[in-house]
Amino acid sequence: QVQLVESGGGLVQPGGSLRLSCTASGRTFSSYNMAWFRQAPGKEREFVAAISWNGGSTDYADSVKGRFTISRDNNKNTMYLQMNNLKPEDTAVYYCNGRTPRLAWGQGTQVTISS
Repeated sequence: QVQLVESGGGLVQPGGSLRLSCTASGRTFSSYNMAWFRQAPGKEREFVAAISWNGGSTDYADSVKGRFTISRDNNKNTMYLQMNNLKPEDTAVYYCNGRTPRLAWGQGTQVTISS
């Protein structure tokens, strides 16, 4: 079973950048289509971005398109989310999981955008 650990969150000002990482245990990470999700206070968890198992295909929520970039390094069992031009509405706990989220959720990483 793949276990997921998210990191890289923090407090940044609007317009700033962050890079999140999702590190997976297990040797099957490279076979999964993966995704980032986020959950803001009082809201349901929502899809942010996805990447195919080999990195050849990506997909983004409209709200982050053009600002966020998803990538992965299967040799390192790690997926990334580069977030630029961050806005207060990006404030949330960010999680990674399979594109269809059937893996156990990690603890997430808090991203707070505030001046």
